[in-house]
Amino acid sequence: MSNSSSITEFLLLAFADTRELQLLHFWLFLGIYLAALLANGLIITAIACDHHLHTPMYFLLLNLSILDLGSISTTVPKAMANSLWDTRAISYTGCAAQLFLIVFLLGAEYALLTVMAYDRYVAICQPLHYGTLLGSRACVHMAAAAWGSGFLNAVLHTANTFSIPLCQGNALDQFFCEIPQILKLSCSDAYLREAGLLILSSFLSFGCFVFIVLSYVQIFRAVLRIPSEQGRHKAFSTCLPHLAVVSLFVSTGIFAYLKPPSISSPSLDLVVAVLYSVVPPAVNPLIYSMRNQEIIDALWKIFEFHLLVINKAPMIPLGFPLYLKKSQD
Repeated sequence: MSNSSSITEFLLLAFADTRELQLLHFWLFLGIYLAALLANGLIITAIACDHHLHTPMYFLLLNLSILDLGSISTTVPKAMANSLWDTRAISYTGCAAQLFLIVFLLGAEYALLTVMAYDRYVAICQPLHYGTLLGSRACVHMAAAAWGSGFLNAVLHTANTFSIPLCQGNALDQFFCEIPQILKLSCSDAYLREAGLLILSSFLSFGCFVFIVLSYVQIFRAVLRIPSEQGRHKAFSTCLPHLAVVSLFVSTGIFAYLKPPSISSPSLDLVVAVLYSVVPPAVNPLIYSMRNQEIIDALWKIFEFHLLVINKAPMIPLGFPLYLKKSQD
C-alpha cells in the first residue's frame, strides 16, 4: 500500500511480454503515427497555402488537424518508447502532463466538432445568413471557445484527479495515463468527487451530442428538399465526413468512460482506448480528404509548384568545380 505523496512514477500497461511482440507493436504504432503526421500535415499545408481554402469550414478543419496531431503525439510516442526500451515507467509529473494534454486536446476536439456541425447547419439551412453568422471574427471566436473549454476542462479534471489519495499501488491498466485507471488506485470513496465531475462533463458532452444530432436532422431535411441531384450530392459530400468523424469519436469515448464495470477488462479497455485516442487522428484526414476535391486540388497545386521550382533550378555540371579550379590556376 502506498500514498500518492510517495509515488514518483506510474507503471503503464505493456502491450506484450515477448520482445518480438514489443517490437511489432513499436513498428505498428510508428506506421500509424507517421501516417497521421503526414496526412494531417498535408491538410494543414493545403489549407494554409491555398487562399481559396481560407473559409470558415476549412479554418475549422485546420484546427481539427492541429488537435489531432497534438492528441496522437501525446500518447503514441511514449507507448512506442516503452515498447522499444522494454519499460513501463512514466514519471508522476509526466503522467499528470499526459493526462492534462489528452483531456485538453480531446475535449477541445469534441467542442470543435460541435462548432463544425453548426457551420454545416448554417451553410445548408441558412445560406443567405452564412456570412453574417459565420464571419471570420465569429469563426475565430468559436474556435477559441472550443480551445478554451478544452483547457478549462483539463485543468479541472487534472487538478481533481491528482488531488485524490492513491493507496492501490502505481500500476495502470492502460498504455497512457487515463482518468478511470487512476481512479482505480484511489483510497476508499475518495474518487467520488472526480466521478461526479466526470458525470457533469458527460451531461455537457451529451448536450453537445444532442445539438449535433438536431443540426443534422435539419440538414438532412434541407438537403432532401434540394431539387437537383448534383446539389444534394455536394451537400452530402460536405456533411457525411463530419458525421462519420463525430460518430467514431463519440461512440468510442462514451464507451470508454461510461461503460459498466461488469464488462470492463484490461484487453477491452486497451482496444477502446486505441479506438478513441489513436484511430481518429489517423483516420480523420482520410475521411475529410477522400471526398473533398478542393483539398486534393490544393495539394496538387502545391506539388506541381514544387516540381516547377525544382525543374527551374540551375543545373551545375559535375565537372564544374574541376573546371573552375583549372581556370584559377
